[in-house]
Amino acid sequence: MSTDTELLWSPSRSMAERSNVAGFMRWLGQSRGLSFSDYPELWRWSTTDLPAFWSAVWEFYGLDAVSDYDVALADPSMPGACWFPGARLNFAERCLGRATDARPALISVSEDGVPVETSWARLRRDVAAVAASLREMGVRPGDRVAGYLPNTSHAVVALLASAAVGAVWTVCSPDFGTPSVLARLRQAQPKVLVAADGYRYGGKEFDRRPAVAEIVEGLPTVRHLIAVDHIHPSATAAPWSRRPDVVPHTWSALLGNPAELDFADVPFDHPLWVLWSSGTTGVPKGIVQSHGGIVVELLKALGLGVDLRSDDRYLFHTSTSWMVWNFMVAGLLHGATIVLYDGSPTYPDVNGVWRVAERTGATMVGVGAAYLVAAEKADAHPAADMDLSALRSILQTGSSLPARAWRWVYDRLAPDAWLQSICGGTDICSVLAGGSPLLPVRVGRIQCPALGVALAAWDSSGQPLVGEQGELVVTAPLPSMPLRFVGDPENRRYLASYFDTYPGVWRHGDWVTVDPDLSVVVAGRSDSTLNRMGVRMGSADIYAVVERLPQIADSLVVGAELPDGRYFMPLFVVLAEGESLDDALRNTIATSIRAQLSPRHVPDAVVAIAAVPRTLTGKKLEVPVKRIIQGARAADVCAAGAITHPEMLAWFADFTSGLPAAG
Repeated sequence: MSTDTELLWSPSRSMAERSNVAGFMRWLGQSRGLSFSDYPELWRWSTTDLPAFWSAVWEFYGLDAVSDYDVALADPSMPGACWFPGARLNFAERCLGRATDARPALISVSEDGVPVETSWARLRRDVAAVAASLREMGVRPGDRVAGYLPNTSHAVVALLASAAVGAVWTVCSPDFGTPSVLARLRQAQPKVLVAADGYRYGGKEFDRRPAVAEIVEGLPTVRHLIAVDHIHPSATAAPWSRRPDVVPHTWSALLGNPAELDFADVPFDHPLWVLWSSGTTGVPKGIVQSHGGIVVELLKALGLGVDLRSDDRYLFHTSTSWMVWNFMVAGLLHGATIVLYDGSPTYPDVNGVWRVAERTGATMVGVGAAYLVAAEKADAHPAADMDLSALRSILQTGSSLPARAWRWVYDRLAPDAWLQSICGGTDICSVLAGGSPLLPVRVGRIQCPALGVALAAWDSSGQPLVGEQGELVVTAPLPSMPLRFVGDPENRRYLASYFDTYPGVWRHGDWVTVDPDLSVVVAGRSDSTLNRMGVRMGSADIYAVVERLPQIADSLVVGAELPDGRYFMPLFVVLAEGESLDDALRNTIATSIRAQLSPRHVPDAVVAIAAVPRTLTGKKLEVPVKRIIQGARAADVCAAGAITHPEMLAWFADFTSGLPAAG
C-alpha cells in the first residue's frame, strides 16, 4: 500500500463520541441549532463564519461567565484584527480557575526519575507569593519580567505570577549561550530577572551562576534578581551579580510572602508574553501575544484539537525556550496535570522520555520528530520494555516525520495510541494543522487543518491549489496572531515576516499540500526549498530517502542561488559509526534519490560533515547554511549560542571559500 493511503489508526466509535470536539458539535446543535455531519463540514463553517465560531468557543468554555464583550471580531483585517473588544481576561486567573483536590496541578521530574507533585492549592499559594513580591519590587502592568530557567515548577510559577500582575513574561532556557540570551532579553528590557543556578542534562550538572552574572551585567534595565536554587540548595543571589544597583532576592524567601492572590484586570489584548524566533536568520524576533488571544486560542487548540481533558497527565519534552513549553503550560486552562521533565530525552538511554511517561502515568506525550527518528534508528521497543498503558495520544512536531518513524510508533511504541502530527509555530503559539479524534491517521499525513484556521496552499499568483504543493497561507485572522514585534513600532518586520508576498494574507513560510480530504503534508520551509530547473522539492523529502540508508546518521541539504547565476545543491551527511564516504556510497545516495524522488534533485556534491547544526528545538539550520554558501558571514546569519554544534558555522564558511569559481 502506498504511503499516501496507508492506514495506521482509526478512532473507535466510543472514542470519537467521547471526544471534546464531538461534545462541541452536540452543544452547537442544542444551543445554536447547527448540525454538522463530519469534521470537514465543521471546519469549513469555523473558517467562513469566524464571529459565530469564536463566540461559540467562548461560550462552550464558560468564558461568558467571566467577561462580556461587544462583538467577537470587530475588524478582520490582517494584521491588526480586533478580537473581543470590551472583554477582560487574565491568563493566570483562567489557568488557576480549574483547581481541584482530585489531582495535582504539576508533576516535576528530573533525571533521577523521582516525580514530585505540586497540588493546585500549593501552586496557587506560590503564585500569590511571587506575584505579591513582584508588586513590592515595583512591577506594574506592562512591565517586563524575564526568566533564565529550565523546565521546572519555578518557571510555571514565575510565568503565572507575572501574568497575575499584568506584567509581560519572557524566558530563555539556561542551555542558551549568554550572547543569545542577551540578543533576546535586551530587546525586552526586563525590570526583574528570575534565574536558576543551573540545570541537569545527560547525567551532568551545569552551573550557570557565572552566566547569570554576565546576563545581569548586560541588562541595564534589570533592578531585581531572583535567584532560584535549583541544583545548589544553599544558593543566594548576592554573589551572582556584580552590580550594586541590582537588589538580590532568593526564590525561597519570596515563597514565604503570605499575600492573597490578586489578578490584574486586563483587557483582551493586553500583552501576556514575548516569544522569540529561533535567531537563525538574523536578530531574533520578539513576538508579543495577548492574554485573551492565548486563552481563547489554546482552549480551542488543546480542547477541540488535541482533545486534552481535565483528567489527563500532559507531558511535552521541551525547554522553556520552545513555544511548546507555553503550549504545555496552557494545559492548566483545561484543568489538566502538566508533567515537567528537566533533562535529556535520551537519558539514561534512548527511551528516556517514555520512562518519564511510565513513572508519571502520562496520558499525552509530546516530542520532536528527531526524537522519534532517533528511537526508530536505534531499534528501540518501548512497548516491550515498559508499561505505557496510560498513554492515549502522542504529539509530534518540530519537523516532518519520515514514513518509517510513523510505522515505528505503531509497531514498537504504542500500537493503540493516537499519533497527532502537528504543524504550527511560535508565531501563533498554536496549531495550524494537526489532529482530530474524529479522523484516521495515515502515514506521512497531518490529519486536518485546525478548527478556525483558514489554511490553504496557494501558488505564486495567489490561486488556491488542491492536491498540489504551494505556499501555506492563512486567509483569515486568528486570536493569537502577534499583537506586534518588540522594537517594531511601524510593524515593518511584522509585515515583512508574514505579509510581504500576499498583502492581507498570512504566508507562514512552509510548502504544503492540502488534499481534497483535508489531510495535509508539509514539505519544509519555503525559504529553504530545493528548486531545480523549476521543479520544487522540500528538504524533508530528501531526508526521508537519505536517512533511511544505514550508512547515514544525519543529513543536511540546501539549494543556493549563487551570485554568478549558478544553482548549487550540496548534500552534507553525518556518517554512521565506522562508515566512510566513498564513491560507492555517493552512488548509492544518488541512485536512491533518483529512483525514489527525482533525477533533477540528485545533489551536486555529497560531503561528509561532523555534525548537523540545529536550533535548540531541533530544526536543521538549512537557511543559515544556505546564506553562508551564498556569501554571508557566519556571524551575521546565526547567533552561535542559539544552536547546537556552533563550530559547524565556521566549517561551512571554510567549505564555501573552497568552492570553485564559475567556469
